[in-house]
Amino acid sequence: MARSSQTQMAVLGGLSIEPMTAYALREAIRDVLGHFWSESFGQIYPTLQVLEEEGHVRRREGPRARSSVFEITESGTARLIELLTEPIRDTPPRDGLLLRLFFGRTLGRARCRGLLQAARDRATQNLRGYEELHAQLSTAEGDTPDWPFIEVTIRAGIHHARATVAWADESLTALSTEEPPS
Repeated sequence: MARSSQTQMAVLGGLSIEPMTAYALREAIRDVLGHFWSESFGQIYPTLQVLEEEGHVRRREGPRARSSVFEITESGTARLIELLTEPIRDTPPRDGLLLRLFFGRTLGRARCRGLLQAARDRATQNLRGYEELHAQLSTAEGDTPDWPFIEVTIRAGIHHARATVAWADESLTALSTEEPPS
């Protein structure tokens, strides 16, 4: 799936929840989807324009002067379903931490341990954030039809963060011995 198709999926998906301005859509993608999906803000506005030209979204006057609200159309919902049912293409991994650890002999154990501790700290912080988000949204969204789908994505974040903490702990232990003499 091309990058533009994925951007269309994020934009149409956001608008399928509720109509919103381009700015509100940008914020929603950053604040909500940002836990598991990043989207270039420079792509959102051109994508909205393309989707409008293709009839997948429609623009109406917003609550303030010069603010337009975008809403998904029937053909936009059909396009979203088409995009959502395309096979998922895995992207090649690019993990800077694992790249550094692979060449850790050159970097040294102490620096590698520092990198691992920082990764553990981030994962612990992310875990707290996901758990807080789960508690907050389960109260606010728990009785909506969207909740089961929202919850599985949040739980994926929780499980990933827990796995990262466990891996970092195991790795810190593995690298806890002294540096062998060179």
